This record gives sequence, C-alpha cells and structure tokens, in this order.
Amino acid sequence: MPVEINASSAVPSGRDIRIATRSRAGNWTKPPRRIETSECITCDSCLRGCPEQFGAIFDRGLDVVIIPELCSGCPACVLECPVDCIYVDEDWTPTDDAMWSHIALTGEGTA
Repeated sequence: MPVEINASSAVPSGRDIRIATRSRAGNWTKPPRRIETSECITCDSCLRGCPEQFGAIFDRGLDVVIIPELCSGCPACVLECPVDCIYVDEDWTPTDDAMWSHIALTGEGTA
C-alpha cells in the first residue's frame, strides 16, 4: 500500500504512515478508545472532536467507529460525547480490510 503525501509537505505525516502500515505508533502507551454502538446516538461529535493528527473516527454505515491503529487513546472524543458511549479498549483487535478500504476511499483517510 503506498504512503500518501500531505499536500502541505513532501514528508508523509505520522497518520499517513500509520494508515500505510496499519499499525499504531510504537510510543503510544494508552490503549485506543472504542464506541459502544448500542449506546451511540450517531451525532458525530466525537468525529469532529478527534484531533486532525489522529483522524481515528469514521462513519461506517449507520455506526461511528474508532480505528484503533489511528487512535492514540487521548480523551478528546470522550469529552465531546454527549452520551458517554466511548470507552478504553484494552482488548482491541486489528481493523478489518473492508474498513481500511473505506478509509482509502475517503481520500487521505479523512472522513
């Protein structure tokens, strides 16, 4: 999978590298977050609140999901969520190929 280059720079961003390698940053000590879909009201507040350098939250059909490989575990999305449906995901699993294809289709991984 080719690494996409940001228009503002000739060097790939850390996020672009994480997308290309489908892996979390080695220096992240916090586990990623997850959204409990049965509690989520799909307001997209978390998606808008996720820092751009991570861009870990995407709409996937009727659900909003956090891509663990892109999530640093920061609390930005938690602070934005009006229904408190975002939790620490100690037992996260790698993102499936279909979601990585969705990320690629959204253009530079932004939703």
